[in-house]
Amino acid sequence: MKFYENYLLPNLINCACSSKPVRYQRQKVVPKAQGRVLEVGMGSALNLPYYEADNIEFIWGLEPSEGMRKKAQANIQASPLEVKWLNLPGEEIPLEDNRADTIVLTFTLCSIAEWQAALEQMRRVLKPDGRLLFAEHGKAPDSSVCRCQNLLNPAWKIIAGGCNLNRPIAEMLTQGGFNIKQLKTAYLPSTPRTFGFNYWGWASKA
Repeated sequence: MKFYENYLLPNLINCACSSKPVRYQRQKVVPKAQGRVLEVGMGSALNLPYYEADNIEFIWGLEPSEGMRKKAQANIQASPLEVKWLNLPGEEIPLEDNRADTIVLTFTLCSIAEWQAALEQMRRVLKPDGRLLFAEHGKAPDSSVCRCQNLLNPAWKIIAGGCNLNRPIAEMLTQGGFNIKQLKTAYLPSTPRTFGFNYWGWASKA
């Protein structure tokens, strides 16, 4: 299992999360980040090319997977941005209150086990006037697609590192203490609908 988690799974996730439709979603939100950024679930650092470097002081990269942090090294070395690793899970953010100007959450909320605790931690460390930028996949609005997501989810979660297909992202953000200021949704092109319903936008502290 450790071999799968540290070697095979990071490669599978990196491949899925670097597809053209997913890259396009990242481009919609990441350039809006500014100041001190907390990126939750930084993974293999696929977002780095989309930050506007002049607007960024540095990035705290929260990523508990050793395999993903190793996978990220090439992208970090190729970027002018400073990344400070935080290797605890999202439920345990080792920062003081009101420290981050921006939180970036891309294709991560699907796999956080204690998601409400994690969102409460994000809310705690975000400055009062800060923004949470998000692009996430989750529960589809069409009943037939949703049924398929529910059917596949138990097996998918096992093989995909805890990823859930059917999480209601907007509801979760609200329950976690955020006010959604902008929300758009759509199925990603060239992606099976079961895996490709996306939510993106930004939120502030409630």
